[in-house]
Amino acid sequence: MARGRKIRLGILFGGRSGEHEVSLTSAASVITALDPAQFEITAVGITKDGKLANTEEVRRMLPPQLHGRIVPYNALDAHNSRMRLTANLQDGKGGRQSLPEIIFPLLHGPYGEDGTIQGLFEIAGLPYIGCGVLASAVGMDKDVMKRLFEQAGLPVVPFLVIATRDLVKRLDYLKRAVAREFGYPVFSKPANLGSSVGVVKIHSEKEFDESVRCSAQFDKKILIERGVDARELECAVLGNDDPEASVVGEVIPSHEFYDYNDKYHSPSSRLVIPADISAKKANEVRNLAVRAFQTIDGSGLARVDFFMERNTGKIWLNEINTMPGFTPISMYPRLWAASGVPFEKLIHRLVELGLERYQERNERRISGI
Repeated sequence: MARGRKIRLGILFGGRSGEHEVSLTSAASVITALDPAQFEITAVGITKDGKLANTEEVRRMLPPQLHGRIVPYNALDAHNSRMRLTANLQDGKGGRQSLPEIIFPLLHGPYGEDGTIQGLFEIAGLPYIGCGVLASAVGMDKDVMKRLFEQAGLPVVPFLVIATRDLVKRLDYLKRAVAREFGYPVFSKPANLGSSVGVVKIHSEKEFDESVRCSAQFDKKILIERGVDARELECAVLGNDDPEASVVGEVIPSHEFYDYNDKYHSPSSRLVIPADISAKKANEVRNLAVRAFQTIDGSGLARVDFFMERNTGKIWLNEINTMPGFTPISMYPRLWAASGVPFEKLIHRLVELGLERYQERNERRISGI
């Protein structure tokens, strides 16, 4: 990446998921924070129904004060001849628009963070920021993710999984299994969703049926996890083959747990950086964060979430998020800022990592002939 010129950054945002609004906020935050003298930003919006947004729709998806900072377009071009999504990119002023050299897919949840858009980028030969197809897909599916973590010897809170289609005939069995193996409280979660959408804390058996059905609205699989009386810790990871971990932060929710409202709307929840824990515990969390990242074959970035039991100090690995939020209150950029990597430097590093992985992938042989 040559110095002294603008980085042509394509920001892909919106998306067909329950986290559409979170993505809009992340995109606006990134655009606001980047220096126009260093970044030429092209905004590509995806509507709630999964369609590529036209110019007017892109503008409606972003605050008016940012319209002069971006060039909206409704096309993606390929860097090679294997796929050509469209060949007619315009800058909105009648001129030819330069192609972004790398895409930042600020899409959260299904159809953006689950390997689907990453697969499209791979086929189209488009460099992009963040984890690849495998890591994104695994990181989105809490069932598969936790099974891999268990196989790698990482400490995972005990859990059960049930298919949504089996709820009617297996609900009583599931309820008995939870009472026998976990007791209350437990958490009910959709397997494939983020931002705590569809997550319900179940305090007693009388709340079980309604809570599980609530989670079942969002996915074909549901996780039931044992409740842990714990502090919630988070650690950010950055890198490809030699990933680094940030300082450890703590989430202090205003509700019983760090739910969607707490993450994006409540002024009462607090993020404490660095977390008030011992150096030994912080190192344990940082080491586990890197191991979790490597277990799913991560690249670029991820945020890893943990529980620390209040009465024992035991660290439990909760989950990994392969495209964490970049909103003004998001933990990922704040953790790196506290680790000596300010926001704009962080974006520069993410661009470098994405281009590095793209170059390595293109240098591999695809045939033995």
